[in-house]
Amino acid sequence: MPIKMLGFDYGASSGLGVLGVYDGDKLDLKEIHRFDNTPVFVGRHFRWDFPRLLHELKAGARAAVRAGHRDVGSIGVNTWGVDFGLLDEYGELMSNPFHYRDGLTDDAMESLRAFVPDKELYGRTGIQFMKFNTIYQLFSIKRIYPKFYERACKLLFLPDLFGYFLTGNVTAEYSIASTTAMLDVRRRDWDAELLGMAGIDDGLLPDVKMPGSALGGLLPQVADETGLEGVQVISVCGHDTAGAVLATPIKRVNPGAYLSCGTWSLLGVELDEPLTNDAAFSAQYTNEGGYGGAIRFLKNTMGQWMANEIKREYELEHGPIEFKVIDALERESAPFVSFVDVDAPEFAAPGHMAEKIAAFCDRTGQARPEGLGALIRCVNESIALSYRYNIDALEKILGRAMPELRVVGGGIKNKGLMGMAACALERPVVAGPIEASSAGNILAQLLALGEIKDRWEARQIIENSFDAHTYEPDASEASGWREALQRYRETVKGK
Repeated sequence: MPIKMLGFDYGASSGLGVLGVYDGDKLDLKEIHRFDNTPVFVGRHFRWDFPRLLHELKAGARAAVRAGHRDVGSIGVNTWGVDFGLLDEYGELMSNPFHYRDGLTDDAMESLRAFVPDKELYGRTGIQFMKFNTIYQLFSIKRIYPKFYERACKLLFLPDLFGYFLTGNVTAEYSIASTTAMLDVRRRDWDAELLGMAGIDDGLLPDVKMPGSALGGLLPQVADETGLEGVQVISVCGHDTAGAVLATPIKRVNPGAYLSCGTWSLLGVELDEPLTNDAAFSAQYTNEGGYGGAIRFLKNTMGQWMANEIKREYELEHGPIEFKVIDALERESAPFVSFVDVDAPEFAAPGHMAEKIAAFCDRTGQARPEGLGALIRCVNESIALSYRYNIDALEKILGRAMPELRVVGGGIKNKGLMGMAACALERPVVAGPIEASSAGNILAQLLALGEIKDRWEARQIIENSFDAHTYEPDASEASGWREALQRYRETVKGK
């Protein structure tokens, strides 16, 4: 009989509930519930609306029951990384979780260096320096809100927080824990000494468990609300990128690089062991966890965030505009006019994106992109060139070539960007599947249930189940992209 599972995939701007049905050969994903994930300003801080997100999960489960799928056997939840909720002595959520784009950690990186030098932090955790990493959030909470910090009894990362309110059980799933810059990258467990240096109580943190373990059955109240009974909650790859990589058909022999493309772009390779040498440190490649303890050696860079912000700001002034209209305006715009460093700190915060791009171009002596199409073209070309810049660094670190780039995630719907990426990289870009995080969620459940044996069989199921599209470099544009890459290195990266 086919096996039915529910997967809930929370992204930084939207969420998706899917019904996964596995027949022993192919996996079918059916959308059952899609919803917005709109963060809110509450007082001085930008926060996730966690009660609403939990409500959407329950609504998705009810939708599955109404559609005749009361016989699902398991549920899994994955989210973005680093963010968390704090529980008090009664096991209650103390506040809505801070959003990683909040200003809470604006000066935390510099402040923590007084206690933990960058080289030591990277050597211990293998994690790229980003101001929203969990260690900086906790360090900031303790400094700014000491009484709030003192009340906290347990920290749960967002997928584990959903698991707690579904089952009442506490855990820290490995892939999500690995994004925090608090995990010993080699032992794959909390670095108590590092936490002590940062003044963080390691008693806040649950035991780390590998993905693919059962968390428990639904609480009676949740079972009653959803209409589901006898369902196991599986601790899947809690970090959405870990799930996406599990669902990426990486070749076992002579593998290329992968790219999980959504709000963020995460470009890298899968390794058996972490890599924290000087070259990796200088290039700021990160070592995050994957299924089976694998290492996702990758660079976290910009995805669709800037383009989405430009569209949002345009619509505030001019009203709604469809993506197909924006795509047409982009195609009509002149190529290679100007480039920006999509990873510059000013582009990470919401608001005034067009003004920030103009200021960057002024500062670097480039022409300003004028109009919506030119802005989008500037961003997409800059992202494609950042992929080339980062894959060149990756090849240098590993000492081997990347024959292709395998792309998964919602970003592959941006066909213009995929074509630009192939030209910038001068190698094939193979795109698909789109809902890779959701597929990885379901695959981890199948692994936990013993229906498939390992991640390579999981990836073969993806090959069997989903189509992919290959973008080849356009030879007629090769010289233009090579010249653009040289200008990008000199103007944007200063190298």
